[in-house]
Amino acid sequence: MTTTTSPLRIALIGTGFMGRMHTQAWRTAPHFFDLPRALQRALLIGHRADATAEAAARWEWPEHGVDWREAVERDDIDVIDICTPGDTHAEIALAALAAGKHVLCEKPLANSVAEAQEMTDAAAAASVRSGVVAMCGFSYRRTPALTLARRLIAEGRIGEIRHVRAQYLQDWLSDPDSPHTWRLDRDRAGSGALGDIGAHSVDTAQWLAGQAITAVSATMRTFVASRPRRSSVEGLGGVAADTTDRLPVTVDDAAAFTAHFDGGALGVFEATRMATGRRNANRIEINGDRGAIAFDFERMNELEVYDAAADVAQGFRRVQVTEAQHPYAGAWWPAGHGLGYEHLFVHQAVDFVRAVAGEIPVSPSFADATQVQRVLAAVEQSAAHDSILTPVAATAFRLASSLNERDDASSLNERDDASSLNERDDASSLNERDDASSLNERDEEGIPA
Repeated sequence: MTTTTSPLRIALIGTGFMGRMHTQAWRTAPHFFDLPRALQRALLIGHRADATAEAAARWEWPEHGVDWREAVERDDIDVIDICTPGDTHAEIALAALAAGKHVLCEKPLANSVAEAQEMTDAAAAASVRSGVVAMCGFSYRRTPALTLARRLIAEGRIGEIRHVRAQYLQDWLSDPDSPHTWRLDRDRAGSGALGDIGAHSVDTAQWLAGQAITAVSATMRTFVASRPRRSSVEGLGGVAADTTDRLPVTVDDAAAFTAHFDGGALGVFEATRMATGRRNANRIEINGDRGAIAFDFERMNELEVYDAAADVAQGFRRVQVTEAQHPYAGAWWPAGHGLGYEHLFVHQAVDFVRAVAGEIPVSPSFADATQVQRVLAAVEQSAAHDSILTPVAATAFRLASSLNERDDASSLNERDDASSLNERDDASSLNERDDASSLNERDEEGIPA
């Protein structure tokens, strides 16, 4: 059973898409995983008082407010969970770390390398000073199939890595009259498809390969220069009542680049939110001299594995990553009963709490996330200079969770007793649709973050 003494009291900042996901994660994690600390949802901070009050009531947060400083200043808050647009990350995280709070921050970590590095330095100092944990929310690392892929690569199953091929394809901006959102404003978002979804591909690729990207050659494109002002919110976009009242788009719609890895691998990356017909195709394939792995989030419970030594039964083998011995999966349903997007955030919450307790390394750390930020900056620099090969700024980066640091599979798959596993959350509370004009007013960082 989950330890109930000295609970971690959590303040969540942000009431949009990621706020919902993180709320679900914090309340679900202790029902399915044995945690070293009990969890207590204490305070929800939003942008508008009425919307925040409604979200707090629906999501069962006992207190709410509209000033994130209240959360940082309170002595009874242990964790600051940042689910706000990128232009607010640095200020909130720096204040929280200075106050001795543990921090979970959505991706990308910041809107610039300078901000990200300042956050990383502050996290390192806070860790030394008071044992504070600072983690960035690259949630796709917690997909059981990708975690299994990383394990297979670490065991040498595919041999020396030669190719890394990653795509993140969405289509919610394919219609040129899809309304303007904060994700299309460089001052708020930092970048477009590159930072919103390409950042996931960069993080996943470096994490799986155990190699850092050292140079890139890139091109970026903005296909639609302006979009109509949004009149109501729906999903990531919404509805525009007047398509002639338009706002400028100041970020990229698509980015593509090749990459050099420090272990000798060659990478090819593509990120777009205008791939008509592809709702959320987050794909990666890694080819080695002894085999390969391939993954597509649209079939998130499957991993394709190829063994070049199989001289008769050639071809990729489809692995259903739902067995009890697979990462995270044993804590959930019987084999063959798949998981969904929301489970990644539960696994992230579990790993965060275990990192706070000192049971596992912090991963991804702010240093990991700053390396991603450096790659994004190099991509933009290359694209601005006719795709010239551009080095990623030198840093003392080391993959925080190296391929030699293995997760304890038994701890990931521990089950609570049957009574806790059978507890049912109130589905209506989190599945009800948010009021389009309020709860999603200031969406948090990133989709499928």
